[in-house]
Amino acid sequence: MADPGGSGLDDKLAYFQAITGLEDTDLCTEILSAHNWDLELAISSFTSTAESPSRAFVPSAPSASSAPADGAYADASSSVTDGAPQASPGITWKLITLPFYVVSGGIGLISGAVGLGAWVAGSVLSRSLGILGFVPSRQQQESDRLLPVSASAAEAADFVAVFERNFGAASASRPNFVVEGFMDALQRSQREFKLLFVYLHSPDHPDVPVFCAECLCSGLVASFVNENFVCWGGSIRGSEGFKMSNSLKASRFPFCAVVMASTNQRIALLEQVEGLKTPEEMLSILQRVLEESNAPLVAARLEAEERRNNLRLREEQDAAYREALEADQARERQRKEEQERLEREATEAERKRMEEEVARERAICEAAEREAAITRRRQEKAMSLGTEPAKGPDVTQVLVRFPTGERKERRFYSSTTVQALYDYVDSLDCLNAEKYSLVSNFPRVSYGPEKFSLSLKEAGLHPQASLFVEIES
Repeated sequence: MADPGGSGLDDKLAYFQAITGLEDTDLCTEILSAHNWDLELAISSFTSTAESPSRAFVPSAPSASSAPADGAYADASSSVTDGAPQASPGITWKLITLPFYVVSGGIGLISGAVGLGAWVAGSVLSRSLGILGFVPSRQQQESDRLLPVSASAAEAADFVAVFERNFGAASASRPNFVVEGFMDALQRSQREFKLLFVYLHSPDHPDVPVFCAECLCSGLVASFVNENFVCWGGSIRGSEGFKMSNSLKASRFPFCAVVMASTNQRIALLEQVEGLKTPEEMLSILQRVLEESNAPLVAARLEAEERRNNLRLREEQDAAYREALEADQARERQRKEEQERLEREATEAERKRMEEEVARERAICEAAEREAAITRRRQEKAMSLGTEPAKGPDVTQVLVRFPTGERKERRFYSSTTVQALYDYVDSLDCLNAEKYSLVSNFPRVSYGPEKFSLSLKEAGLHPQASLFVEIES
């Protein structure tokens, strides 16, 4: 669909160049014109193998200035050499690509920058084009479809499988290509403090089989690469390999590059190796790059080790602090438990003291009450005895001996009952026992309750008697 505005055509041309990586303005203008300035159709034709190369790249005879750009991507649209056609990068891969930079040059020397696609949501650019009026609303909805997360890893696995199949005789000593996407491989190299060795495979180039078999898979190069680099490879027939060939502007094949991660989502392009190389030449180049890059890698490794040591030190300090804190908390708990125990014991002791005090006061009161009762009883018993009679024929003389050795003597009328003798003993302050018996020795006779009603004369105690108090247990 043609855009009548001149500024609209310029915007479409700029977007087409940013997405495809083509720098030739005339060539890009011819491609867009051949597709009636339909931006999405032109990009889809450029990246699809289902359509003919002449339609995808050169709708009419290209100018001389377009030859380098055409040559740089001519291999991207040809078929796979192993006979199994693979899908080349489609419109989705290009639509979900935004640029960040590859800084080209040695360590500390920046010689240039090339664009490198960073994977972002596919709908971002499509919606941007929709805002500018370049993409219809239906196509905006279709462009929201995202590639699976494992697509780059699956593509890498396919490349490794094809590489081993095509160069099986030399695969025993081949570079160990990681089976993951480029960004994952770059992050792996950063974690391992190594450089990233990149190999872009062009299946139809005549020099590629010789380079792979005699140089790349030689024991000399393969062992050096495996020992000192993280190795990533991709076919320019694949989406990610094609994108990398555009980003690194690979114009000659075989193509190898050495890169390393930099700051602010940049990567440093340390070396490009294009064209046939002998194993000795390749080894010399890689050794030089490794020597030049050794200082920052060592510095990064030392910095990471220092961070790990600091982190470990902090963790040890935190662990020691936690242990000390737990010990303090345990001591505090023990102190509180001891304090609570002492408080409980003090409370219990106070309770017992109060109970004993109450019991003592109660016992004193009860003893006083008993003593008062005994005193009253003694007084009552003494009053019940009446006046002691004078000596006479009807008077009985009674001697009472107590366990303490004390003796008491009194006269009673012979007609007085034995009960009066017990009342007499109870009236005296000589005995604290409540149960006792009055007993005569010769003959031994106990005057117990069964004889209380007998008179002294009837009980055989007249005219005189000697009794002792026998306390009952």
